[in-house]
Amino acid sequence: MCAEIMQMRADTFRIEDGGVRFFLLTGTERALLIDSGMTVQNAKEIAESLTTLPVSLLNTHADRDHIGSNASFASCYMHPAEEPNYRRSGGKNEIVPVEDGGVLDLGGRELEIVHLPGHTPGSIAVLDRKNRVLISGDPIQENGRIFLFGQFRDLSRYVESLEQLSKRIAEFDEIWPSHADLPVAPDRIFDLIAGTKRVLAGAVSGTPETMHGTEITAYDIGCTGLPCDRKR
Repeated sequence: MCAEIMQMRADTFRIEDGGVRFFLLTGTERALLIDSGMTVQNAKEIAESLTTLPVSLLNTHADRDHIGSNASFASCYMHPAEEPNYRRSGGKNEIVPVEDGGVLDLGGRELEIVHLPGHTPGSIAVLDRKNRVLISGDPIQENGRIFLFGQFRDLSRYVESLEQLSKRIAEFDEIWPSHADLPVAPDRIFDLIAGTKRVLAGAVSGTPETMHGTEITAYDIGCTGLPCDRKR
């Protein structure tokens, strides 16, 4: 499958790779690739065709559909809590740790790391302060499916993360997720919180399904789907 490249603004590109997307952000001194795709194996080549600046890689988390081209890079920025998931997914390169509140400066463009554990322990979003955009990875979606079943998932921590993020919605005008609709309005975070709390309280009827060989229960919370562990 060939990636579809779209220029969102002079310093920002979005690359659609089937059901997942990743982003290239540039500053005056360097560029950052946020995730490396699923089916494409040449995300680094794609990035280098779009900028003459040196390109680094950051992973929002380590599910396999976000690390498809990681092997092309000697290292990747990642939250340290994500390393067990990354190694289980086959990631072998060096991890350069980034923590909540840390800032990567691309040169005139500061990107703040926002830790959002729950979907995975080390899930992070990237707040592009200058452009008032939150690149969210998987924890925020509209008309998609946020996987919350299996090893490393934690539904209660997911709600806690969104509640903390909801206190900061005045800092961004749009959310760019890795899947489904784009952009997403910041106040959608409140719908995700309310819907997930209903699931935790047993107030939403789920549908049994098999997903990737795992027996799960799928919940429709209105704005998106939540596939969860069957036992919930």
